[in-house]
Amino acid sequence: MVFSSTIFLLIFLPIFLITYYFAHDKYKNIVILVFSCLFYSWGAPKFLFVILGSTFIDFHLVKWMDRSKTDLHRKIMLSISVGINLGLLIYFKYSNFFIDNLNAALSTFGYNEIAWAKLILPIGISFYTFETITYVFDVYRRVHKPLTNFWDYQTYIILFPKLIAGPIIRYHDLAGQITDRKENETIDNKLIGMYRFILGLSKKVLIANYMAGIADEIFATEFNNLDSFSAWIGILAYTFQIYFDFSGYSDMAIGIGQMIGFKFPENFNNPYSSRSITEFWRRWHITLGSWMRNYLYIPLGGNRVDSKMRLYFNLWLVFLASGLWHGASWNFIFWGAYHGLFLVLERVFLLRLYEKIPNIFRVGLTFLIVLIGWVFFRIEGFSEALQFLKTMFRFDLTSFYHINFKTYIIFTLATIFGFFTVSKLGQKIQDMVYFERYNNRKHLLFFTICSVLFLISVGSIVRSDFNPFIYFRF
Repeated sequence: MVFSSTIFLLIFLPIFLITYYFAHDKYKNIVILVFSCLFYSWGAPKFLFVILGSTFIDFHLVKWMDRSKTDLHRKIMLSISVGINLGLLIYFKYSNFFIDNLNAALSTFGYNEIAWAKLILPIGISFYTFETITYVFDVYRRVHKPLTNFWDYQTYIILFPKLIAGPIIRYHDLAGQITDRKENETIDNKLIGMYRFILGLSKKVLIANYMAGIADEIFATEFNNLDSFSAWIGILAYTFQIYFDFSGYSDMAIGIGQMIGFKFPENFNNPYSSRSITEFWRRWHITLGSWMRNYLYIPLGGNRVDSKMRLYFNLWLVFLASGLWHGASWNFIFWGAYHGLFLVLERVFLLRLYEKIPNIFRVGLTFLIVLIGWVFFRIEGFSEALQFLKTMFRFDLTSFYHINFKTYIIFTLATIFGFFTVSKLGQKIQDMVYFERYNNRKHLLFFTICSVLFLISVGSIVRSDFNPFIYFRF
């Protein structure tokens, strides 16, 4: 089940909210847990037992670890818990990749290939695996005490708004809210959460889905038959699709959380307004970047290493891992290495060079680097990606792709909102919408706007069965 489906919007979410609001405080977590299980079971019923089983083991391992008096016992419990979670992730997500590459190597040298039944990837496994790891590490580091109630821990892991596509929430950021949300369960928060959800839904349905149709059509064309104009339209469509798809989904998750008293961290902050790749990664998928920094980069030594070469290697390695996290494919690994390379080059000299360039050109250059990276993210074959890039920069502008009036409008909207905070006025408007207090007049304005957007979005979903979600595969 996805947030942008009619069954979720018109049946699941209303029934959940009504049940939640009428439930007694001591039963609210049970309501969340039951509906979260139903939500996940809708798309992957057999994998629900994988989550429930692994979290049951984790809960007791972490409880024993916290009670342990010796560092050795604590480290053993930590290792077992992390090993189980990473083992499940590697088994389900990367087994096919490793076996396929091993078979390719074996066939090259004339050996028989290994017989292997293709595994189906459990939905959202990358996200909830990282959250289970934050739980055990935060308790191990004594950042926070473990939860005493097993069902509260299940609620933290399987909480459906953030289960499928994040944000990836560190345990200590949510621990207090699991057991007590009364302070945040206000009428204001419920309404603002609803506005946030509908704005995210509009991003997803009205912009990302339309861009997905264009991108799919162009990328399905034989690249030998593509002209430069069409190639640029295709990658620009994908560039806006992946942002509004994932950003919109994060907004919906944050909005649902706010409606039930949770305060989730922000996951996007206008990344296409960035003036460097370093800044881009402070704005894109913020919670993944935070996880990588706290649980991989810092344990590797972070900035406190003996040499700059070790620092650059650590930085590059983290982004190589980030690419692999996105998917079991060489194109994702290359995409991570590509971004890691630019982060290292910026540390070495590019940031100093950028200081001599006007901000608007820095934004444009950064956007171009990101856009080229999306080519490798979208196209699995390395040679095909290079061919697509060659077509882009051949500058053959006689297009087979006809752009109609609606496409112009959607591209214009995507450009405006994609670069909204490049100007100070755009930043001020965004802060007013998302972060400043609401008075009655502002509530009336946004209730009216969001009601219209909701009706348009639902109408668009009903009229079309095309409703892709990129991050389902991660």
